[in-house]
Amino acid sequence: MERALIFTLRFHEGRYHGLDNRKAPEWPPAPARLFQALMAGSAQGATVPQATATALDWLEQLPPPVIAAPHGTPGQAFTSYVPNNDLDAELAKGKAPNIDNAVAAIRIGKSIRPTLFDHGTPILYCWFFNGDAKAATALAAAANGLYQLGRGVDMAWAQAEVTDSESAKRQMAEHGGILYKPSEGGGPGRELLCPRPGLRSSLLERFQGMRNRFHPTGDNRRRSYVFVQPPKPTLAKIAYNAPRQQFVFDLRDPASQREFSNRPLNTAVKLVQDVRDKAANLLRDHLPGLSEQVDIYLVGRNAKDADKAKRVQIVPIPSVGHEHADMGIRRVAVYVPQSCPLNADDLAWAFAQVDWVDTDGVIYRELQRTEDDRMTKRFEATDQHWRSVTPLALPEAPRRRIEPGLRSGEEKGAAERIAEETCAAAALNHALRHAGIDALSASVSVQREPYDNRGVRAEFFAFGTRFSKHSLWHAKITFSEPVTGPLVVGNGRFLGLGLMLPCEEMRRDVLSFAITGGLADDADAVTVASAARRAMMARLQTQLGRRGKLLAYATGHEEDGTPLRDGRHRHIAVVADLPRRRLLYIAPTRLHRSGVDWQEISADHRQTVQALEGMDILRAGAAGRLTVAPTMLHEERDPLFSSARIWGSVTDYQVTRHSRRLSDEEALKTDVTMELMRRGWPKLKPDAIKVLAANRGPRGRLTGRLRLTFPTAQHGPLLIGATSHKGGGLFAGC
Repeated sequence: MERALIFTLRFHEGRYHGLDNRKAPEWPPAPARLFQALMAGSAQGATVPQATATALDWLEQLPPPVIAAPHGTPGQAFTSYVPNNDLDAELAKGKAPNIDNAVAAIRIGKSIRPTLFDHGTPILYCWFFNGDAKAATALAAAANGLYQLGRGVDMAWAQAEVTDSESAKRQMAEHGGILYKPSEGGGPGRELLCPRPGLRSSLLERFQGMRNRFHPTGDNRRRSYVFVQPPKPTLAKIAYNAPRQQFVFDLRDPASQREFSNRPLNTAVKLVQDVRDKAANLLRDHLPGLSEQVDIYLVGRNAKDADKAKRVQIVPIPSVGHEHADMGIRRVAVYVPQSCPLNADDLAWAFAQVDWVDTDGVIYRELQRTEDDRMTKRFEATDQHWRSVTPLALPEAPRRRIEPGLRSGEEKGAAERIAEETCAAAALNHALRHAGIDALSASVSVQREPYDNRGVRAEFFAFGTRFSKHSLWHAKITFSEPVTGPLVVGNGRFLGLGLMLPCEEMRRDVLSFAITGGLADDADAVTVASAARRAMMARLQTQLGRRGKLLAYATGHEEDGTPLRDGRHRHIAVVADLPRRRLLYIAPTRLHRSGVDWQEISADHRQTVQALEGMDILRAGAAGRLTVAPTMLHEERDPLFSSARIWGSVTDYQVTRHSRRLSDEEALKTDVTMELMRRGWPKLKPDAIKVLAANRGPRGRLTGRLRLTFPTAQHGPLLIGATSHKGGGLFAGC
């Protein structure tokens, strides 16, 4: 039976001063702060009672909690001047007698921005668990000792109870505030620090380290102190989001009420306006006291910048997912933010009553609520690559209008078109920020033509609307990290424009880092690739924790340490492309033309990419201490990825197996032929393979440099051989 442990936390004042690691307002308070507050409140001097310690160890093992909190608003920022950490350096130099002067002289300003909220509404933290409730009961008792949460000025108290899961879910739903849930797989949202195994022990170590930061050295005549940084606590960053309530409605034919009513894609703005205005009129008629809120949060009239995050969003859902899908609008999705003052149930009722009267005076229902959200889910996926279905309205980036009768004399040259598209790309980045999308765009492209075969050109969406056809653009965006939809961007995002769809054909299956400095002149590609592979596994281990097991996708080994020998090569390859001074992490789907399914490896690849984000230093031994930075690939003109008939070795090819009865040249040709066939490349005749060099290494391992000539042009990358996952056997198009 599933149970729940609920902490009810109340503050003495409606101000919270806790800060996260980015020095930005943290709201709601992180679960790790509650863990620390429970530990501090129950401690007796430097000792935590054994019952509470055991219960805290149990809490570390549970999944992150669900949080219900009142709406928080950033307050007025102010600067507080406090002693700088440089004072520690003064003490370490033996200047303790002048500490008063040092405090007065060494100060630094720290910006503090509290979060304002209704302190009459409590904050709830709910952990779900199975099994015995003994530890949960002990934590409920420990909650009585809590006296603050966050900074010292954030005085608070707490109560806790153990209940069944259904009662807990009902209590969270009836809270009346915003419900924050941990995002699965890292997803979008604000990152909050949460407990993870080992947190209590690490807090004790940090406590002891803080008490012994200054170690005396030297004799009595020349006493000095060495400052030792206390260890950091073991915490996990978990993305929390406040999911919007969603209602999906089918557009039904007025005659049969069973068949879908298919609206053309370019009528999206008119459809949204009609549905919105009819629902708004219904709400005004039945709830006249909410007319002002209906105007602001549903219609958008007199809405300010602070109101946009609370507005109801109506999104027309076209039919997609198949090459023959006509992209007609058959569904409408309504998204209600949890911070919206309008009641979600009232809104659902109003949209369900939308109707019209035909010429015979018969009333037809146009919208029918449905639980079938399969088509809507396509627009709510998590991906890095997105393309527009309806164009984005970017008023800051209009195209020059050409008079219809003067087309032959006012054609746009390449320079003007590039300037217009560059301006539109810059305006798109501003639009992303206004839409509340924090992820940075790694690449952006804009055009008037649709990206789908059955899509509609941008200018055809302007007829009968307030948008100029010269400010409408279709766009394709690649983000630096996965973004979760629905993604609706631009000035028309509340009217059905700027709807984006994940690009399934643009996966981030190659991660590229430019080597910007520190590379030794005599650096060896194998050494650099090995260092890059070790760095990847070390960062993954840090992400998983000390007890976490590394992914076979990264190591290429089973859990017992034996190599993966199923012949499918499902692990990532690490390449040091030193001629172009870069590192490449390549997914196996790019190396094998068949046999490796993207869905099978996508989760592991995403986790590996997340671990590599932020890597800027690579220690590669004799090859140097490299500084690296993420860089974009331009595959159409990259020698490792573009099409070519002739491919030459960049790094040594090592044979997978060979018969000792063959000469070195024949063994290389035979092995390369078989390896190409295993990877799905065309079979080559011996005369199409030229051995440029052959070498015998330790234990008789045969390596060589080759040039391969294919009958037709082939696109890369070409990475084959026994050491292909460690950077060996790399070829470039000639």
